[in-house]
Amino acid sequence: MISNSTILIVEDEDLMRGIIAGMMRDSGFRVLEASSGEQALEIFAAESPALTISDIAMGKMDGIELLDRIKQLDSEALVIMITAYSSVETAIAALRKGAYDYITKPFINENIIQTVRNALRQRELFSENRYLRRELKKKYDFESIIGRSDALMKIFKMVEKIANTNSSLLIQGESGTGKELIAKAIHYNSPRGDAPFVAINCAALPESLLESELFGYVKGAFTGAHTNKMGLFKAADGGTLFLDEVSEMPPALQVKLLRSIQEREFIPLGSTKTVTFDARIIAATNRNLEEEIVAHRFREDLFYRLSVISITMPPLRERREDIPLLVRYFVEKYTRALNIPPKMVNEEAMQAMINHEWRGNVRELQNVIERAVTLSDEIIESHHLPEKVRDTPQTIKDVSGKR
Repeated sequence: MISNSTILIVEDEDLMRGIIAGMMRDSGFRVLEASSGEQALEIFAAESPALTISDIAMGKMDGIELLDRIKQLDSEALVIMITAYSSVETAIAALRKGAYDYITKPFINENIIQTVRNALRQRELFSENRYLRRELKKKYDFESIIGRSDALMKIFKMVEKIANTNSSLLIQGESGTGKELIAKAIHYNSPRGDAPFVAINCAALPESLLESELFGYVKGAFTGAHTNKMGLFKAADGGTLFLDEVSEMPPALQVKLLRSIQEREFIPLGSTKTVTFDARIIAATNRNLEEEIVAHRFREDLFYRLSVISITMPPLRERREDIPLLVRYFVEKYTRALNIPPKMVNEEAMQAMINHEWRGNVRELQNVIERAVTLSDEIIESHHLPEKVRDTPQTIKDVSGKR
């Protein structure tokens, strides 16, 4: 909580130190005091305060040196400098060295308190964002993609090799095979993992909206453009832009996309100025792009630009040995979500799911399990499955795919 954070006050003038310390205590903060830079370092090392307020002009160790030493102990430490009007240039130098802000004497009490609260709020948000990113990394770690089949192991090995590259990537495969999940695993396990992963479905928007979403626009670019809008290319700066169903992109936009990827820049709608970006491009499609090229529905030059590296996700029917693992995973997921006791899947129901062709792949299996968990009691039986699943001919003798 911000209100009870620990603040270290470093000031060699007793009166001034007492005034600042009193303000901080009155605002609900826990306060530590130091009359010198040397004493401040000892307290900082022992207490790890949330924020340090230090005068610049002090005795043997001035505030600039103290800032350097504190940053050596904790590179993310928050430090606010206090300076006289005559030494503002020194305070600006402190900002370049990593100080959060500076306050000039004489100061207004409300201003210093607000500066402290702003700094602590920024630290809190930074910590929350870092935690969420760690959780996302765990969520999209390779081990969380369910399966042990040879087909999936080959994908994992390839993903591990390409995660650290910046090359454009094309992921092909039927709907529901996990193309976006693989894209996220690549992103969150790459050097770009702390930057945004931005996704857009190219089939979900008409051409005009898709263009404005990707490239953004400036105020007045068209009716209703009342403010500037940052496009997704720029929103993904430093991270990854995932273009799902890229084969559905209209031809005119394919030209603009190709140029943007080649030049690493684009022009927002209504603007004449180019905007640069640094994002890895990962595209996905459930179509055969080579056939789309022959049919003149997809540009060949864009295909080669996107498919510097290419991955083809295997359909679930080609990795049937993963079906029992996926079934158990989804049963556990939905029983936990419903806060109900664990459920078993009987042999007949499991065999029916192993036999099924799963044209909708993992997504279809997930929906079937969610329905079965809802309809069943302690045991999921074949009659809890949709008719098309339970009536699949039993031609699979085991989960290795042998017939």
